[in-house]
Amino acid sequence: MAAAGSAAVSGAGTPVAGPAGRDLFAEGLLEFLRPAVQQLDSHVHAVRESQVELREQIDNLATELCRINEDQKVALDLDPYVKKLLNARRRVVLVNNILQNAQERLRRLNHSVAKETARRRAMLDSGLYPPGSPSK
Repeated sequence: MAAAGSAAVSGAGTPVAGPAGRDLFAEGLLEFLRPAVQQLDSHVHAVRESQVELREQIDNLATELCRINEDQKVALDLDPYVKKLLNARRRVVLVNNILQNAQERLRRLNHSVAKETARRRAMLDSGLYPPGSPSK
């Protein structure tokens, strides 16, 4: 079994205490989660694009319904449908804003984790962590 602080895992596969073990665990966890985060980010981006297209289609449909309503000689009351479309558009914009905020938080979190991992790796490489001390 290796000494604490110099190796992260013992020969039996059990974690070894110390900053190297914690950093190795954090790095492994980050690498494990990175594909899921990237996939989630790409899906959020695709949803945002489709919502922009949906919002444009709703706007076009609402405009067309208003034009049809004005051109009709028979009194068809399309206003409730136009209001429903505008309400749906408002909800699409709201969901898009929520997704955009969540994506931005995810991007900042990912950046922060990568920065902290790099900082810890640099501290380990420079030998600033004494063996057996907790990493911060």
